Amino acid sequence: MKGRVWKFGDDVDTDAVMPGRYLILNTPMELAVHAFEGVRPEFAKEVNENDIIVAGNNFGCGSSREHAPLALKGTKIGCVIAKSFARIFFRNAINIGVALLECPDTDRIDDGDEIEVDLATGIIENKTKGESYQATPLPDFVRGIVDAGGLIEYTKKIIA
Repeated sequence: MKGRVWKFGDDVDTDAVMPGRYLILNTPMELAVHAFEGVRPEFAKEVNENDIIVAGNNFGCGSSREHAPLALKGTKIGCVIAKSFARIFFRNAINIGVALLECPDTDRIDDGDEIEVDLATGIIENKTKGESYQATPLPDFVRGIVDAGGLIEYTKKIIA
């Protein structure tokens, strides 16, 4: 996948991704309209399908609510790349079908860079800077869950 980078720092909590006042909404598309509303108000209006969120350490810290990864799914981003993820957010995102990669080099990627990501190998090519970075690829079975659109869809395929 190839897309434009939306850069965030360390400790991006789930309330920054999806403000608590919108927790009455439940579908990815409804939630996407309010993604990052308090920290990057332009995000929901300007994000394009396959754009990529890049962040520092501990992305998705905070609550265990699924609304944050649901909102990201609704924006149709390609993936989230961070140095590390909060454990519960990581699992929720995979279960919902949002691709995640851990990469130690996110400091070398800037807001607005065009990058291309190979989820199978974890190779990230920064087309803007002519650099490559190695992320930890998701195991095949986890990538299968993401590719299926989440755990429910993956399970339906297995038992069908």
